[in-house]
Amino acid sequence: MKYLYIVFLCVLCSCNTQSLVKSESKPNIIYINVDDLGWMDTEIYGSTFYETPNITKLAKSGMLFTNGYASAANCAPSRACLISGQNTPRHGIYTVSNSDRGNEKTRKIIPIKNTEVLADNNITIAEMLKKSGYTTGTFGKWHLGDDPKTQGFDVNVGGANQGNPGKDGFFSPYNIKNIVDNKKGENLTDRLTQEAISFIKENKEKPFFLYLPYYAVHTPLSTTNALEEKYKEKGGNSFQNKAVYAGMIETVDRNIGLILDEIEALNLKNTLIVFTSDNGGIRDISNQDPLRAGKGSYYEGGIRVPYIISWKEKIKPNTISKTPISNLDFYPTFMDILNVEMPEKIVDGTSIFPVLKGKKIKDRSLYFHFPIYLQAYNFKTDNGRDPFFRTRPGSVIIDGDWKLHQYFEDNALELYNLKTDLGEKNNLSVVHPKKTAELLKKLTTWRTEINAPIPTELNPKYEANFVPNKFK
Repeated sequence: MKYLYIVFLCVLCSCNTQSLVKSESKPNIIYINVDDLGWMDTEIYGSTFYETPNITKLAKSGMLFTNGYASAANCAPSRACLISGQNTPRHGIYTVSNSDRGNEKTRKIIPIKNTEVLADNNITIAEMLKKSGYTTGTFGKWHLGDDPKTQGFDVNVGGANQGNPGKDGFFSPYNIKNIVDNKKGENLTDRLTQEAISFIKENKEKPFFLYLPYYAVHTPLSTTNALEEKYKEKGGNSFQNKAVYAGMIETVDRNIGLILDEIEALNLKNTLIVFTSDNGGIRDISNQDPLRAGKGSYYEGGIRVPYIISWKEKIKPNTISKTPISNLDFYPTFMDILNVEMPEKIVDGTSIFPVLKGKKIKDRSLYFHFPIYLQAYNFKTDNGRDPFFRTRPGSVIIDGDWKLHQYFEDNALELYNLKTDLGEKNNLSVVHPKKTAELLKKLTTWRTEINAPIPTELNPKYEANFVPNKFK
């Protein structure tokens, strides 16, 4: 009996050790999403007006991507793609609220109806990680339903179906759900960070997934008087000069510094950190020159976003990758890192785990589908196809240096070489008919495979010569 007891203890210790080793090999994952932050809105990506030393520090500790994309040009669909791992035609979330945006007399076709809530039967990235032994928490904007705790998150602070914090909402008392006011005048970004740090401390002994989708720097723009005055005195340039927006960016940066300090203080070396935005910046607030247009458009200004990934002792510091990636890639990347198999789950991205290790992945195309309308933000500054809309219904493919737009109202095609024309100024569809046909075939095949809906029904209320008063 004594011998059997000793054997039992040895087996038990062995099991516990194996469990511990397995747990320790799983990295903590922190995914930071800054709402509406443009590609050029940090120092490391070229801004001389905004001050972001902590984001620069994060970039130098890991890998910066120069060709990173959001999977959609506005909030809800991009987040749905990240959380589900699936492109827009699979979950049907294309925009915020209704799809028939803009003046009805300026819409040639009837858009596809929009879905506003991510279906509960869609296995989310949080549910996948939870099944893999992670504690999961989200702190900030959800925008995919009433409560992310129904979709794999153990903790939710501030997340519901709201897309922005509302008037004066960046300072307590708050207008958002699932958050309790602490003290009047508290900053929402500061509060979300403190909640996130508490989550890190509580779960430091086990793997955690921290999703930190700040409401900042989304409108309505709001910052402290001190920060606004600081940037008014500093001044900007013709592209970036809004002091309130600069103050919001500095607040986000300062809070990212607090997260990094906490990770270091707790010696959580095995922590993978992703920093990005959900879509391009609003061009009227912060011009992303040389990129064309901004949030809501499928020109580069609307979908090209910053990406920084840091993972101490795993990712070589201060490296730059030109590999095209999108937020669709993180679901399969995390699965790859954890060696998780989900044969029933369809994911549309590609694991970029090899890229993080300094290797290459197979060349692939990136696809975008937006079969609806999104009205102009500021027709004088949007720099879209026409002044009425940031985008009209269409699809886009990026394939190497080439990018093809197809618009469904008139079947118009636009071909750009992003290597020589990042600003998408010179339509080469007529100059390069073979390349245009090649990419259109790929785009058409992809839409067929994914069952992407294309609007074809004519709008009887459309008036070809109608111009709304505000555009006259």
